[in-house]
Amino acid sequence: MDILPDVLNAGLSVVFCGTAAGKTSALRRAYYAHPRNRFWQILHECGLTESRLPAEEYRQLQMYNIGLTDLCKLDSGNDDELPPGALKPDRLLAAVASYKPRYLAFTSRTAGRVVCGKSAQYGRQQGHQGTQIFILPTTSPRWGEGWWKEHKQHWHDFADAVRST
Repeated sequence: MDILPDVLNAGLSVVFCGTAAGKTSALRRAYYAHPRNRFWQILHECGLTESRLPAEEYRQLQMYNIGLTDLCKLDSGNDDELPPGALKPDRLLAAVASYKPRYLAFTSRTAGRVVCGKSAQYGRQQGHQGTQIFILPTTSPRWGEGWWKEHKQHWHDFADAVRST
């Protein structure tokens, strides 16, 4: 059984894809649920949501035409804690082909590199079946505030791209 259910349906503008649910997210049964995770704040800061949603209300993202998934649905933890073979890019690519979101945005470079190649960097990538792909910096609190301030502009650039289409 999936640790967190996908939030996917046809007509989505954006699907955010992480590597796997963290331990706090798995325990609370909500995406990006660690109190210091920056995901919910940056969505609001970038104008992708009208307010900062609580993690437990993640299904409300559908009101903004935003979906959620992870590459690993059966294990939780930090990227370096996942068992070999836990990341399932074929499942993700099949969902993208089925639901056809305008954008697929990876919420970590680790997740993005699984699909886009080991040398992929932040920003726009080669698309897949009409879906534009971006790799964004992780919102995990494991990375300090200085690192985040240096990298969060990628989220703003992505939001600008979403609004311009």
